[in-house]
Amino acid sequence: MSHTDHVPGGDVIEIVGARTHNLKDVNVTFPKNKIVAFTGVSGSGKTSLAIDTVHAEAQLRYLNGISPFFRQFISPKDRPQVDRISGLGVTLAVDQRRLNRSPRSTLGSISGLNDYLGLLFARMPALGPLAVEHPELRNLTSAYFDRYSMEGRCKRCAGMGHTESAEPDRIITRPELPLFGGAGEWFGRTNSGEHLALPTLAALHGADLDRPWRELPESFRNAVLHGTDGEPVTFKITSRHKKSGTETVIERSVPLVGAVREVTRLHEASGTDTAREAYARFMVRVACPACHGTGFGETARTLELGGLTYPEVINLPVEELRTWVDGIDATLTPMQREVAVNVLPDFARRVRLMVELGLGHLQVTRTAPSLSGGELQRARVTAQLNMDLSGIIFVLDEPSAGLHPADKHPLREILTDLRDAGNTVLLVEHDPELIALADWVVDLGPGGGRRGGTLVASVPTAELSGHSHSVTGAYLAGRGPRVHRPKRFDPAAAARLSLLGVDVHNVRLDRVDIPLNTLTCITGVSGSGKSSLLHQALGTGLNSVLRGERPAAMAGVEGAGRLGWVTVVDQDPIGRTPRSNPATYTKAFDTIRKLFAATPRAKALGLGAGAFSFNSPGGRCETCTGYGRRQVDLHFMPDMWVECDVCEGRRFTPEVLSVTYQGRAVDEILALTVDEAAEFLTQPAGLAGTLRAIQRAGLGYLQLGQSGTELSGGEAQRLKLANAILLGTTSGRGRGLVLLDEPVTGLHPSDVQRMVDAFDTLLASGNSVVIAEHDLHVAACADWIIDMGPGAGDRGGRVVNEGTPARIAAGPGVTGEYLRRVLPV
Repeated sequence: MSHTDHVPGGDVIEIVGARTHNLKDVNVTFPKNKIVAFTGVSGSGKTSLAIDTVHAEAQLRYLNGISPFFRQFISPKDRPQVDRISGLGVTLAVDQRRLNRSPRSTLGSISGLNDYLGLLFARMPALGPLAVEHPELRNLTSAYFDRYSMEGRCKRCAGMGHTESAEPDRIITRPELPLFGGAGEWFGRTNSGEHLALPTLAALHGADLDRPWRELPESFRNAVLHGTDGEPVTFKITSRHKKSGTETVIERSVPLVGAVREVTRLHEASGTDTAREAYARFMVRVACPACHGTGFGETARTLELGGLTYPEVINLPVEELRTWVDGIDATLTPMQREVAVNVLPDFARRVRLMVELGLGHLQVTRTAPSLSGGELQRARVTAQLNMDLSGIIFVLDEPSAGLHPADKHPLREILTDLRDAGNTVLLVEHDPELIALADWVVDLGPGGGRRGGTLVASVPTAELSGHSHSVTGAYLAGRGPRVHRPKRFDPAAAARLSLLGVDVHNVRLDRVDIPLNTLTCITGVSGSGKSSLLHQALGTGLNSVLRGERPAAMAGVEGAGRLGWVTVVDQDPIGRTPRSNPATYTKAFDTIRKLFAATPRAKALGLGAGAFSFNSPGGRCETCTGYGRRQVDLHFMPDMWVECDVCEGRRFTPEVLSVTYQGRAVDEILALTVDEAAEFLTQPAGLAGTLRAIQRAGLGYLQLGQSGTELSGGEAQRLKLANAILLGTTSGRGRGLVLLDEPVTGLHPSDVQRMVDAFDTLLASGNSVVIAEHDLHVAACADWIIDMGPGAGDRGGRVVNEGTPARIAAGPGVTGEYLRRVLPV
């Protein structure tokens, strides 16, 4: 089924015998200095060929060239599985599987803007009106403009920009109830000395603890929350000896510090994130008074460039940052201008690129977790793209992710500019519009997983539509079937979930209604507020309400009592080590281990279910501690993983591997795809149901034991969707709300139908589904649409229109304009 037409004369890249992941001895040749699209259905091998073979081989060649020390760790097994690649040069890649979601990462750090700004301020500072003396100006480095460095951070808050303290309203959340009858969770979770002293304190103030908190004397309430101001309270503690059963009464007389100070103390003393989270619900953040919430030290807060301090600059939206950059030159001294000529042009080019990629509305300080998957992806793209380079092979993994159709034109121009500058652009892509832009297409398939991995066609783009075996070609020719939902849910008859007073990022809404038990789609141009509404208001805010807490992103919620649970199905990795995989994430492996432990061979060897876990001692290979790979510290380069030479990647001891279930060892079960496992493991019913849920999410091609670090953002999201299906159909927790941000990212158009069918599985069980989506074919089949806009950033954050797809198509806004093109006439 392989088709490779003659590649035109000139430089080419030739790949011979590619076998990485599911690739089956792929031989392909394609031209350099062109835009080459790698296409195919989900799991067909596109990323395996473009990134895990081409880019990985280029990286290894570079590292081998600079470090003989490095070679000793690279065995043939650990290299990309390919016989030969010729014509390969330097590559730069943006891989969506490695998007950093650390809270410390910001748009500025991901895109590289912070590096430029730190250099500019260190080299070209001017004293601002708040500066008194700075004798160290000649010794400035960019570290002074890094809030997480010793030189640059605020001494009082250590760069955090805030201090945390307990808040009385968070401690007493139900003042209409008695103190020990539910007024506050804090008073039901501990048996500390202060709690034991409260009855005595109540007697001193004439407070009846059986009455509601709000009716108790103010002096008593103040003492409970803020302490007795040094006045001791006498109380008795009774302890029972475990062995003898005798009781001892101890009388103590101490001043009480109060719940506010005690919670704050315990929060600060917590040694782990888990421990801190236990107290976080009682805390509020207050801007640090020393640095005014910036987190920066005096140098960054007082030195100016172009009329602004460093904290002021990084709090600008990128569009305003471009204006600041363009106006800097007029403010520079001749000496500063000599420095600027080496830095400013590159910085200005990067800022303009970010605006063109639809990131202009975002502040430089916007944190990575608050960005949508598409925004995070494009931020990384800007860090890699340099229009001054030539002869580079750029490998871009779905750069169109998260872009509204109205925002794609600048991306098309950027790709063509890279090609015209003498570079090669390898584009892993599903979007037919961007694929049509390519000069050449390498199409893989015909299916996903083990049904993929072969070359369907390697031809000029215009010729792909004529290949009868190419699913992508059918969509380029307009023949491919689009998503449909023959059965719709009626939003007019649905109960409503109403969000009141939403205030998060650029979203300011008095009220927004979500019809329950429907598929609701939030649309709008990039930056219009879709992700903020979905994640912060519906996700974080609604979860707070269900826990009985006050939501931070809105004033209140009506109709939350109709829901038992809320889950956000995002694109964050399911795990950051090779231990995480589909089997462990969905708990299917728990059942599989029990099946092995129940075999006669396992019982004879005394092996319980724990022996078949690679996460605990007893049955795993201890050389690699069950990873199947070992991490090698290369000191001056990033660490790398190499296959374990003891278990040869099988993860278990020979004794455990000698146990078989229906003829297969445990590592062989993990090597099965979900589709194969569903045929092989038909019992028990719970395991079969889990495998069916993964199939419904469109991931039947994944191996059960496939490392979570190898999954794309879209695959990780769909695996979480499988868990949501199980939660929504079998958990018994009542009706839930499932939230998905850009759920068809990473899906070939032919695979989108399965995703929509998964939504309907959830809806059929009485659950509700809300998605934020740019694919208007998906939006057109929703029951209800909330269209955000009209623009991005400050020009967005409002509801432009809401209603059925037909109503949106007939109404104002760019979404309506594009929706009219895809709705059936």
